[in-house]
Amino acid sequence: MAGNTFGSILRLTTFGESHGPAIGGILEGFPAGVKIDFSLVEKDMARRRPGQSSISTPRSEADQVEFLSGVFEGHSIGTPIAFLIRNKDTRSKDYDALKDVYRPSHADFSWEKKFGRRDHRGGGRSSARETAARVAAGALAKMLLATSGVEILGWVSAVGPVVASVNKDRVTSDQIEANIVRCPDAASAKRMIDYIEQLKAAGDSTGGVITCLARGVQAGLGEPVFDKLHADLGKAMLSINAVKGFDYGSGFLAPTMKGSEHNDAFSTNPQGQVITLTNRSGGIQGGISNGQDIYFRVAFKPVATIASPQQTIDKQGQKISLEAKGRHDPCVVPRAVPIVEAMAALTLADHLLRNKTSRL
Repeated sequence: MAGNTFGSILRLTTFGESHGPAIGGILEGFPAGVKIDFSLVEKDMARRRPGQSSISTPRSEADQVEFLSGVFEGHSIGTPIAFLIRNKDTRSKDYDALKDVYRPSHADFSWEKKFGRRDHRGGGRSSARETAARVAAGALAKMLLATSGVEILGWVSAVGPVVASVNKDRVTSDQIEANIVRCPDAASAKRMIDYIEQLKAAGDSTGGVITCLARGVQAGLGEPVFDKLHADLGKAMLSINAVKGFDYGSGFLAPTMKGSEHNDAFSTNPQGQVITLTNRSGGIQGGISNGQDIYFRVAFKPVATIASPQQTIDKQGQKISLEAKGRHDPCVVPRAVPIVEAMAALTLADHLLRNKTSRL
């Protein structure tokens, strides 16, 4: 099976299935000498883990990361960092009735057509359970980026029809983590939570949007042709389960604007540094970072597994009515915030290391 590795110099390979004994990863190319803050790893894992609130799946996983190599005396040593996350709260019997059923909007049919067989327990490797390994590796990438003054923040900016109003220039981690939906707009957060709980009670689900911001990114990251920085960020985000869309900067508003309205004029700040007076480019021009804040949005579809009856077929082509059992999120975006941050961190850290080889 191909496609389990992400990155060029900083390379993450993940392994494992939702209901197997464990999932994990190997992070190669991580430089020696970086102080490893294990509490940050634990914090980000707790933000992603299931069972954390009334609007998430009740599956209960501690998601403790066991580091097997690459770390000694609290610092990275330059060798591959291998880690393991054990699965402890699996209930595979919940999926017995789905062994021969194609669930609507899941990977069941397409996976089976590609490989000839599939692990029906929680979706196997196609499950979002795999993203726990990304969050663990992403926490390490954040530590590497912090040595260059880079901070990454993600938050929920929309759930269903509820859209938040957030000043991205002033948003803080404390504001984001102040509620279970991870929306720094308190009034919108309450409406989001109410909407999710209503759908949960009705056996339905909803999607949403996560906005992500990277502050302190130096100018010059990214390659100008196939490996444009925004292209790699787009691939990173679109590789996350349930993601249906990605845009950065002005995004899909850009076609509605005139050039005179959209262009970011250059100037200098009091310290003599080159800046842009606006940032409709989202911190990236020509595929290369320009030193301004990078920001983008990621759209997530409604969770496909719902408790309401749905029409589908089994392997024999017989029509059946499916009423899903098991433990599932009515909205995935609150738990997906650290996943988006992790993939952004891995992308930016990889380009930071690539940039060190670009000039003398």
